[in-house]
Amino acid sequence: MSCSNLTMLVSSKPSLSDASNLSFRSVLNPFQLPSQNSPASTPSRSSVTPVQCGLRELRTRIDSVKNTQKITEAMKLVAAAKVRRAQEAVVNGRPFSETLVEVLYNINEQLQTEDIDVPLTKVRPVKKVALVVCTGDRGLCGGFNNAILKKAEARIAELKDLGLDYTVISVGKKGNSYFIRRPYIPVDRFLEGGTLPTAKEAQAIADDVFSLFVSEEVDKVELLYTKFVSLVKSDPIIHTLLPLSPKGEICDVNGNCVDAAEDEFFRLTTKEGKLTVERDSVRTKTSDFSPVLQFEQDPVQILDALLPLYLNSQILRALQESLASELAARMSAMSSATDNAIELKKNLSRVYNRERQAKITGEILEIVAGANALQ
Repeated sequence: MSCSNLTMLVSSKPSLSDASNLSFRSVLNPFQLPSQNSPASTPSRSSVTPVQCGLRELRTRIDSVKNTQKITEAMKLVAAAKVRRAQEAVVNGRPFSETLVEVLYNINEQLQTEDIDVPLTKVRPVKKVALVVCTGDRGLCGGFNNAILKKAEARIAELKDLGLDYTVISVGKKGNSYFIRRPYIPVDRFLEGGTLPTAKEAQAIADDVFSLFVSEEVDKVELLYTKFVSLVKSDPIIHTLLPLSPKGEICDVNGNCVDAAEDEFFRLTTKEGKLTVERDSVRTKTSDFSPVLQFEQDPVQILDALLPLYLNSQILRALQESLASELAARMSAMSSATDNAIELKKNLSRVYNRERQAKITGEILEIVAGANALQ
C-alpha cells in the first residue's frame, strides 16, 4: 500500500456496526513526521515533511537507519579508544619536553652576560611569515577542519592588512585539498600526516621551517593547530614557532603563554549502564637543576644542538594535540549522528504504525460495508 493524499481519520473507539463513526477527509500532507519547531497542539503544514512511501519502503528505510545507527555507534567507540591513545602519547612526551625547557632555561641564564649569536633565537624585522597549518586527514569530525582553516584565513587577512608577505606549509590531506583549490594562496610545501604522529614526521616539518628561517627566506614562522581542551571542546590557536624563545616558553602571536601547566586524561567509563566521562589531571615532575651545575661543552654549542631538538618536540606535540582534538570531534559528531538516527527511527516507526493501522482499518471498513450491502 503506497502513501496517497487520502487520509482516514478514525475515532478512538469505532463501532463496527455503525459506519457513521468512520469518516474520510482529504488533506495535503498525510502521515507527517512531527515537527520539532512547532508546538504539538498546533502543527504547521508548511514546517513538516510528508512521507510519500508505502509500508515496504518504510520497513526498508527503518532497517537502513538501524544499520546507520550501528555504524555511527561503532565509529564513536573507535574514536574514543583512539583519543585515549593520543592522550597517552601527549603525556608520555611531556617529561622530555619539560626537561628540555629546564636545560634551555639554565643555559640561557648562564649566557645572559655574553654576546652570542644563535640563529633560531634571532629576532629580525618581519617581512615575510610562514604559516604551518595542521589539519586532519579524514572527515566525519564535525567542524574540526573548518575551524582551523577559518583561523588560517583570518590570519592571512591580518598579514595582508599589515602589508606582509606570507607562505603556507600545509600538513594534512584536508588542508592540502583546501589550498590546492585556492591557487591564489602561496604554498611552500604539502605534507601528509600519518595515523599517529611520529618524530620522523615532525622532523620533516622542522627541517623545512628551519631552512626557511635560517636562509632568511622568512622572518617568522607561526604554527596553527587545534589545542585539545576536553572531549567536547578544542581551540584552534596560533603560536610563534620561530624565532624560538630562549627560555623555551610556548607563546601565541600576542605573547600569551599557551602551553598547559598540566595534562588531563579523559576516560570513558560506564555508570548505571550509561557512558560517562571521567577526568584525571596529570602534572609532569622534572628535577631542578643545581645552580652550581657547569657544562663541559661551550654553551653556544649546546644551544645549537638543543634548539632544533626543541623545535622538533614543539611540532610533534602540536601534531599530537591536533590528532587528539580531531578524534574527540569525531567522537562527538558520531554521538550526535547516533542520537539523530535513534530519533529518526522512532519517527519512521510511528509513521509506519499509523499507516499500517490505517490499512487495517480500511480493510475492516470494506468488510463491514460488504456485510451491510448483503443485508
